[in-house]
Amino acid sequence: MSPVPISLWELALAALLLIANAGLSLALGLGIAGQMLIAALRMVVQLTLIGLVLKLLFQIAAPHWTLLVMLAMGLFAGWEVRARQTRRLAGWWGYGLGAGTIVMAGTLITLFALTVTLQLQAWYDPRYAIPLLGMILGNTMTGTAIGLNSFTETLWREREAVEARLALGGTRWLALSSASKGAVKNGLIPTINAMAAAGVVSLPGMMTGQILAGVDPMLAIRYQILVMFLIAGGTGLGVVAAVFASAARLTDRRHRLRLDRLAAAPE
Repeated sequence: MSPVPISLWELALAALLLIANAGLSLALGLGIAGQMLIAALRMVVQLTLIGLVLKLLFQIAAPHWTLLVMLAMGLFAGWEVRARQTRRLAGWWGYGLGAGTIVMAGTLITLFALTVTLQLQAWYDPRYAIPLLGMILGNTMTGTAIGLNSFTETLWREREAVEARLALGGTRWLALSSASKGAVKNGLIPTINAMAAAGVVSLPGMMTGQILAGVDPMLAIRYQILVMFLIAGGTGLGVVAAVFASAARLTDRRHRLRLDRLAAAPE
């Protein structure tokens, strides 16, 4: 069974639902109508562009082009992590730490999937590498953003308690253990919820897309389980690396709290 084609007119009809949401925002005074419409426009443009890029990549199938696209995806994800921080690290660290950790986590987990799990001879095949990285990066980005924001907010709110632990002779890792553990837990909650609800409350997007495209449901389910495991691994690695790297940045070797390395929170 081939997938049912979708025309531009049918997409326009579906877009009426978004316009209805924007109307509700205006009626209720929520103030998010503009953000919603801009986000939708951005989504359409981005997906159209990536569709054209993927079509070209599928024809070329060269490792250097696949790696270049993967790097660009990771760098853009790092920018999104930075944008979601209330109290981000000052200077280059505000972008570099988040981008570095999610690129590291996403790349390692994707390469593991391509070479060990799927055992592809051409690991750089964009039909596999780009979609897998995209799903892993998207979820790792969300978890890392939540974890970093939770960590810096907790640290700022409980700075006096942290300073007291340090003054009593505690190491920086001991003084920050409560904040770091809570941040890692918060960063992993969306992934845990997604796995717990899969198949009962929700049908994940990849599985649904494959079924609509005519793939056998049991094969689609296996792929979805694989992807969920990869997402959990990538998110866990990214969140832990980002939180502990942030903890190292916000303290020093003399076990002092360095909140001066945080940028000022927006008004």
